[in-house]
Amino acid sequence: MRFTTIAAVASVAMLTACSEAVSSLPRTSSAACAPKAPQSSLGALQGAAALPHLARAVPQVATAAQRGLWPRQGPSIRVCGDVGKGFARCQAWLRTDIRGTIDPDTPAGYAPSDLQMAYGLTSDSTANGGGQTVAIVDAYDDPNAASDLNVYRLRYGLPACTASNKCFTEQTYTSQTNTGWAAEESLDVDMVSAMCPNCKILLVEAASASMADLSTAERYATTHSDYVSNSWSGNEGTKAYDGDYTACGAITAATGDTGHNSIAQWPAILPSVVGVGGTSLTSISPRVETAWMRAGSACSKIYGKPSFQTGLNTGCSMRAQADASADADPHTGVAVYDSFHQSGWLVFGGTSAAAPIVASAFALAGNAGANTTGNVYLHASDFNDIGTGSNGNCGAPLCLAGSGWDGPTGLGTPKGVGAF
Repeated sequence: MRFTTIAAVASVAMLTACSEAVSSLPRTSSAACAPKAPQSSLGALQGAAALPHLARAVPQVATAAQRGLWPRQGPSIRVCGDVGKGFARCQAWLRTDIRGTIDPDTPAGYAPSDLQMAYGLTSDSTANGGGQTVAIVDAYDDPNAASDLNVYRLRYGLPACTASNKCFTEQTYTSQTNTGWAAEESLDVDMVSAMCPNCKILLVEAASASMADLSTAERYATTHSDYVSNSWSGNEGTKAYDGDYTACGAITAATGDTGHNSIAQWPAILPSVVGVGGTSLTSISPRVETAWMRAGSACSKIYGKPSFQTGLNTGCSMRAQADASADADPHTGVAVYDSFHQSGWLVFGGTSAAAPIVASAFALAGNAGANTTGNVYLHASDFNDIGTGSNGNCGAPLCLAGSGWDGPTGLGTPKGVGAF
């Protein structure tokens, strides 16, 4: 079994957009951040020594959607169980009727090119992302993370992203494993790969699923990357770890997968975090999306209404979630390769998928230091507004999608990089 030590990844310190010392893992203030200009793949190729993973040709591969085999309905289950106070649950959903490839060698689920097309990011995904690092924060060790990522990227002709070419880095706080969280990690790194193939990936594996351990991992992520994605949540309550969720670039977090909640989900409810809800993406061309029935929405009982939501009808007197969204419905789920949970090609959904998709859109825009949560509200017209669907019985706008902001989908889904 692999044991990754903290010291083994000290070299990733050079990737951070902030210049604090590694040993103290300080919190990052936006005042210390400077916007990093997007680096095109052409520019990166000219500096091949710095980013060798970009030097590989990307062949075209027919996808299940292109062959008329996706999407399709079927049963799904959560991969992470219920947790108690002070702990978080990953938000991934696994399709139980799909194992391996279909017809005869095509993975089910949406592929990178499908998602890029749906969200108007095809050219950006090809040209941008060089020099950007997206961090994934999850719990427990996935010993197969690197090898599984390699299989996914090879299948879809994406440039190699490995430890040897310094594209993929792991910071592991434990050798303890958990099959549900390992599946979550595979989903997360695959979605960053799908949306931002030229981005570097930092996988930070917390010692456990406690809020305390996940927040320790978050501190490392925010000081060693440009953008951070969190595909997990727990009930809001304590403010003890709120300060760990500030960064030079955007932090995204899943809003949960139980529909409208009486208790907001943390850390997505934090004003410093972009809370990501979910949609059902039933067609990519033309794009057809509705609010996913399980996408989380809620009113905070702790955090006041932030200035960027002032003037909006959110149905809440306090902070409301979500802020943005992306595909999350397992019926319209994404292809993932995972050999630790149930070996092979699988299909996943959940706001777990949506959070890294949106984080990657921020990375493609490359505006670290400028993209606070409030910034997306200044560019509401640059989202795909989701006008139909619901996640509960509380009506508009907190449960029912409609024109403008709504609870299940926030301002909407990516429409190019303009909103980011």
